[in-house]
Amino acid sequence: MHIVLVEPEIPGNTGNIARLCAGTGIELHLVRPLGFSTDDKHLKRAGLDYWHLVKVYYHDSFADVQQQYTGSPFYFCTTKAKHSYSDIAYASDSILVFGKETAGLPEPLLAANEERTIRIPMQAGARSLNLSNAVAVVAYEALRQNAFADLCLSGTGCHGGTDTI
Repeated sequence: MHIVLVEPEIPGNTGNIARLCAGTGIELHLVRPLGFSTDDKHLKRAGLDYWHLVKVYYHDSFADVQQQYTGSPFYFCTTKAKHSYSDIAYASDSILVFGKETAGLPEPLLAANEERTIRIPMQAGARSLNLSNAVAVVAYEALRQNAFADLCLSGTGCHGGTDTI
């Protein structure tokens, strides 16, 4: 499974998402331009000491990602979608695409992929969820549907650190 962040702007969000990827084995793709340096202390702090567990790929354009993963199903997360994220049957090679914090995904990309756009239901009047929270919601639904493949499910001996979630 893959998470793609198109032009992320806030290092703390990307660091949190990287930590999610480290804990789940999901591969992380960052599409330039990034709104921060990957050496940024906030990015590193949010990911803590998990960076060695994350497979991170950098792309100069979203078209590069599409070309590299032509056989995989792409899902575009936006507040403008008609379909709920929970109505989708995710494959183990699904590509979950999220836009930048201030603007989301580009309108032409959403229009070209309307049937593959998904949203997280929210209360009327709420603009959006935090990017790292939205990624976690959708990613864990996709993982759940794939029986949490390759993830430790028993409570004993699964972790190497503290009991903190």
